Amino acid sequence: MKRKRQAGFTLLEVLVALVVFALAAVVLGGAYLNILNGYAVISRGVGEDPDVFFARQELLTQADVKLAKTGDEYDTQDGRHVKWTAEVEPTTTADLFSVTFTCALAASGPTDRPRTLTESFMLLRPSWSEPTVRDDLRQKAASRIAKFQGKQP
Repeated sequence: MKRKRQAGFTLLEVLVALVVFALAAVVLGGAYLNILNGYAVISRGVGEDPDVFFARQELLTQADVKLAKTGDEYDTQDGRHVKWTAEVEPTTTADLFSVTFTCALAASGPTDRPRTLTESFMLLRPSWSEPTVRDDLRQKAASRIAKFQGKQP
């Protein structure tokens, strides 16, 4: 006489499934906390002064390199004086410039202190290049690429 096996899971199978579920929950929970912590760090770092952000945007949208080097100076609505300048140096790559952005913020009240922020970054600006220098740099780059590819002695 054959015994019919009842359908269902054994205690061992249920325990293994619970352990797998618990490990997955711990890993996913840890990953979620890391993402939340990352957002918190980014929000603290990006929460910069809106006046500095505006001055940087003014530089980034400037089409004339002479005006970009001169910078700008203005007063904000909250009574703070902002002055920014930029040092712009061409690189050996066509249309690529090394920019040092300096923004000076005057104090707006008795508890506020004056600050100066300096940032350095690379900026791709075709409108800032002189056509003859750009063509020369592009020709040199084409020669280096051709030499690298073995098409030129």
